[in-house]
Amino acid sequence: MFKNRRVFGYIISEIIPSFLLGIFVFIGVLLMFQALRLTEFLLVHGIKWTTMIRIMGYMSISFLPMLLPMSLLFAVLLTYNRFSMDSEIIAFKSCGVNTGSIILPALVFSFIVTLISSQTSFYLAPWGNRQFEVLINRLGNTKAAASIKEGTFSEGFFDMVVYANKVDPQTGLLSDLFIYDEKNPETPLTIVASEGQVTPDQTKPGHSVLLRLFRGQIHRRTETHTVINFDSFDILLNDPIKLQEKQKTASSLNLTELQILRQKDSFSTEQRKEFDIEYHKRGALSVTCLVFCLLGLAFGIITNRRSGKSSGFVLSVAFIIAYWIIYLSFESLVRSNQINTLIGLWLPNVLFTVFGLYHLRKSWN
Repeated sequence: MFKNRRVFGYIISEIIPSFLLGIFVFIGVLLMFQALRLTEFLLVHGIKWTTMIRIMGYMSISFLPMLLPMSLLFAVLLTYNRFSMDSEIIAFKSCGVNTGSIILPALVFSFIVTLISSQTSFYLAPWGNRQFEVLINRLGNTKAAASIKEGTFSEGFFDMVVYANKVDPQTGLLSDLFIYDEKNPETPLTIVASEGQVTPDQTKPGHSVLLRLFRGQIHRRTETHTVINFDSFDILLNDPIKLQEKQKTASSLNLTELQILRQKDSFSTEQRKEFDIEYHKRGALSVTCLVFCLLGLAFGIITNRRSGKSSGFVLSVAFIIAYWIIYLSFESLVRSNQINTLIGLWLPNVLFTVFGLYHLRKSWN
């Protein structure tokens, strides 16, 4: 590295822009797959553009463990493929630069990206995923009226069955309401009202949602049939005192939390297995950066190829698709208890490492 520091600096300066470009390209591709979901948030829930940007930001952060190795493969293949097509590798060797010095910058850069990826997988991405979960949960409660369909019986609305003849999701106004409240199964309530309005607490969205009813009746059936007339009646849909924080999913747990939960005996075998899968998945994804770097070097450093400029991108996409097909196949075997968790989640990396080293040795010679 020090003997050929100019070559080292030159190659690094070519890899970094391609790496950053790859991150933006793959973020765009992954967000495109979420376009329908994002459109639903915008149109149905009527959220602001600033909230939409936050959602996209949290989603992008949660995607980073996948994006970093993919972008590294893209950068290494693109850079060394260009060197190969422009005969720069031959020029390096004619100037006395050996193959080891040519591939060293990519290996050093991939090692740095692997360290960043490990921190991202175990800390940053879980934080982004958690923020996304909390934000979506709050939006669902804040825009509660959007889940009530006009002229349709809506089940599961805060443990109630709700029918409204007319619904205005923007203002939360409801007309000609019928409500069957089954929060208390022993004494269910049937409520009819001419009007109602869903009013969320704007200071703490998602923590308090009030359904205010106007001009109606409450029917309670126990040993006798009781009818109560009212001009105004409030139903607190989400009591902030009794509200429990939404449980974290496995993908929202950081390294410390995963290690603690993996060792707890209070969880079932299936739950502990889920934590084990998440733990090894993140470690394997981090090391995938090194594996993809070997693949990029092996197929980018070949000097006798005269392919188009797009070959680096095409090869990277092909390797990414092949890797994920194999990885998901092994993960499916792990989840069905047909193979050990450690072996199943790390074996794809081993296979691609052997494949990459074999072709790198061929190109070296």
